Amino acid sequence: MGGPLVCVVDDDDAVRLSIGLLIETLGLPVRCFSSALDVLADGDALDRAHCLVLDVRMPGLSGIVLQDRLIRLGRRAPIIFVSAHGDVPMVARAMRDGAFDFLQKPFNEQVLLDRVQEAVQFAARSRRQSAWLADIHGRLDSLTARERDVMDGMVAGRLNKQIAEGLGISMKTVEQHRARVMEKLQVDSLAELVRIVVRSGCDDG
Repeated sequence: MGGPLVCVVDDDDAVRLSIGLLIETLGLPVRCFSSALDVLADGDALDRAHCLVLDVRMPGLSGIVLQDRLIRLGRRAPIIFVSAHGDVPMVARAMRDGAFDFLQKPFNEQVLLDRVQEAVQFAARSRRQSAWLADIHGRLDSLTARERDVMDGMVAGRLNKQIAEGLGISMKTVEQHRARVMEKLQVDSLAELVRIVVRSGCDDG
């Protein structure tokens, strides 16, 4: 997969070209589309998109409908809407559904550049977090059921003796499972274990 990409979707050729050239001044690669269907058909663009700049009113699928489709597809790249026709209900719906911003045409070029840059940085952070979570969940999934039971006791702050009594196993077995948990999760301390389990949302108490 390539690097970050900004997608511009606008049925007006002049506007699309203008926005694309403007965003390229940030040093970011840009891919332009004349319709919502075109961008939906470009899997590489959707994979790489760190920001989409969408016109609201376009023939076929509108920008708002495209936003709905992308949400259903699990595509969460930040969306900046640009429109000469934005009314309050339209803006409210777009923002409620997670739009990054909604700019009225004619927009201030520097404002658009600033918001695109912020959106790309936001997307990069989100992707790093998602990759980290996937990695942690992969490690957690590698635990056996008994190792998971012991880990839950460790995270809850129980002593080995308490874990052993609660699970009906020997202290030695608990120690063996603890060692395996630390090894599989690639952590060096109980504090680090607790931190990643809590951050991953897998703290079952």
